Amino acid sequence: MQSYRRLALLLVLSLPAIQVVQAQSSSSNPATPNQAQQPNAAQSSNSMSVQARIKARREQRRAAAIREVYTHRYETIVGEGYLRFTPGPILQRIDQNGWDVGITRYMTERAGISVDARGLYGTAWIPPVAGNQNITTPSVTEYAAMAGPTYRFYMQPKFSVSGRVMAGWSYGNFSGDAGGNNTLSTSLGLFHDGSSYAANASIPVEFNVTPGVGLRVAPEYLLTGFGSKQQNNLGFTAGIVYRFGKQK
Repeated sequence: MQSYRRLALLLVLSLPAIQVVQAQSSSSNPATPNQAQQPNAAQSSNSMSVQARIKARREQRRAAAIREVYTHRYETIVGEGYLRFTPGPILQRIDQNGWDVGITRYMTERAGISVDARGLYGTAWIPPVAGNQNITTPSVTEYAAMAGPTYRFYMQPKFSVSGRVMAGWSYGNFSGDAGGNNTLSTSLGLFHDGSSYAANASIPVEFNVTPGVGLRVAPEYLLTGFGSKQQNNLGFTAGIVYRFGKQK
C-alpha cells in the first residue's frame, strides 16, 4: 500500500516537469506547412521576376536591332532578273535574263514607294518555213520602267518579307535580227516592235548581312500587252541591297 502511495506522489510531482518539457519541445518544432510555404512562394516570385526582366531585355534588344536596320530612308538594289516570256502570239515561251535596278523611299519602317527599271534579253525559236531558212533564233529584247508601293509585312533583325505592286511602261524589240523589218518579224510569229503597259506584283525577301547591306530574292508576276494581247509572265529578280539615310 505504501508503494502505491509513493508512486502516486511521484506522478504528482513529475507533472510540472512534463509540462515544461512539452513547452520546450513545441518551441523547437519546425514551422507549420503554411509558414514553410511562404519562403518557397517568395523564391518562386523572385524567379518569375528575373525571367520577366530577362525577357524584357531580350525584346528591347530585338526592337533596337529592327530599328537599326529598317529606319533607313532609302534602299537601293542592283541585280539581275529572269523571266519566262511569250515573244509572239503563236510562239512558245522563252527564257529571258538581264539586269534590274531599283530604289525605294521609305516613309515609315514598313511603307515606301519603289521605282524599278530593268532590261531582259532572250532568244526565240522559229520553226523553219518556206522562204525563211536564215532566221530561226531571233533575239528578243524587252525594257520596263515601273513604280508603286512597297510594304514590309514581316520584319526580323536578320530578314524581312515584303509585298510590292508596280505599274508602268515596257518596250519590246522583236525585229532586231530581221534588220528592223517588222513585216518580216511578224511573219515569223513575233510581236511588232513597240510599247506596252506593264504591271508587276512581287514578294521581296531580304536577308540582312549588316544593317546597311542585304541580299534580296523576289518572285514576280509581270503583265504586259504586246500585240494587243495579254502576256502573263513569271520570273524573279535577285540582287544586293544597299540602305542609307536615317528617318527622323
